[in-house]
Amino acid sequence: MRLFQRERRSLFGEILDWMLTPLLLLWPISMALTWLVAQNIAGKPFDRALEYNVQALSKLLVVRNNQVQFNLTAPAREILRADDTDLIYYQVIGTRGEFLSGEKDLPAPPDEELPDDGEVRLRQDTIHDEDVRVAYTWIRLEIKGAGTGAAALPVLVQVAETLEKRKTLATEIVKGTMVPQFVTLPLAVLLVWLALVRGIKPLAQLEQRIRARKPDDMSPLDETGVPEEVVPLVASVNDLLNRLKVLLSTQKRFLADAAHQLKTPLAGLRMQADLALRETDANELKNSLRHIGQASIRATHTVNQLLALARAETTGRSLAKQALDLVDIAAEVMCDSVPRALEKKIDLGYDGPAAGEPATQLRGNPTLLKEMVRNLLDNAINYTPEHGHVTLRLAPEPSGALALIVEDSGPGIAPAERELVFQPFYRTLGTNVDGSGLGLAIVLEIAQQHGATIAIEDADLPGHPQSPGTRLTVRFPATHRSLPDL
Repeated sequence: MRLFQRERRSLFGEILDWMLTPLLLLWPISMALTWLVAQNIAGKPFDRALEYNVQALSKLLVVRNNQVQFNLTAPAREILRADDTDLIYYQVIGTRGEFLSGEKDLPAPPDEELPDDGEVRLRQDTIHDEDVRVAYTWIRLEIKGAGTGAAALPVLVQVAETLEKRKTLATEIVKGTMVPQFVTLPLAVLLVWLALVRGIKPLAQLEQRIRARKPDDMSPLDETGVPEEVVPLVASVNDLLNRLKVLLSTQKRFLADAAHQLKTPLAGLRMQADLALRETDANELKNSLRHIGQASIRATHTVNQLLALARAETTGRSLAKQALDLVDIAAEVMCDSVPRALEKKIDLGYDGPAAGEPATQLRGNPTLLKEMVRNLLDNAINYTPEHGHVTLRLAPEPSGALALIVEDSGPGIAPAERELVFQPFYRTLGTNVDGSGLGLAIVLEIAQQHGATIAIEDADLPGHPQSPGTRLTVRFPATHRSLPDL
């Protein structure tokens, strides 16, 4: 028993996850970026106000009696402190670093900055443990030194403001952005869900069409209205239906032919059994029993041939193929065929390389190949008259192919019938040989399973001018002799 079973994946759910997950992950990132942008946007107007205040305070600097003075009127001081939300600080530092006016604790600009006349700069700083935004500039004033001429010396002017209004404005901007997003995000999820439902609807319709089919309906599925991505799947299903249709047709034909072929020997068995029941003469009874035995042998042979053909047609492609020597298979089958050949006084021989030669090696299914060689020899022995010849040859070819040849001195096969004899249950006209007509059909099917071809021609054996004989050649091409194991 499996302790952990993987749930069946849902295509709809997986696509929905892959679409919504990035959307939900990007939403907080979008909020963070919106906050940063909002702070930047909210700070610009207040920065301009700070710059204006610095420039306004700079105009209040005067030089009197060779001393820098800063005169901030009461109304101007009230304007700087009129903000109810933020605190505003200012500071004026003289040419010699002396404090002139404002907030003494306001931090000085970085030492590495060089003073530029009239240029207003901005920085972030801290005063009284509060974050402030500072605008500052240096103003050069003409100061006369003792015994020297006048010199332009810098005076530092700074204005600082806390950040409450900036934070409030940034918060309002973010709120104004987030509220629409809170509304549009569920709407986007709903639209994505509806789009997926609509996109997968053709699959549901295809599933309904398949379910509505009758069991015997093997016609191809209609690709009309099927999404482009599903067309290969429909094409594969249609290909499977075509193969099933061929397989079912083969099975129906096989069953019909098998019933037809078994009807005759079974009817003969029943007739002979009825005769035996009515016989009172011992000799006639033995004769009836002998006919029953012969009929049962023919029926058994027919059933075995039918089973061999069914196995070759339906399981040949799924059976394992392995490295083997065709000489060994031929020798084993010939040993089994010797008693029948001796019974008919037929000269059964072999011509070809010995076992173990690389030229006779191939990959195949030993069971099917034995069945093929056995049917070739049985067919040749059946149609060869007494004192005839049957020869099995293995002939490696320079191209790398391997030919399996069976020759006999029988009546031969007319050219017009050489293709028909491979059809199941077809038997050459004018012959009185017992058989089911399945031997060569089995040979053809097994040969095709191994990529081999079959050719039939007259044997024209020496010493048998009255009979053309038959030469049947099964050729295994070099490109099919190294088939991989299945």
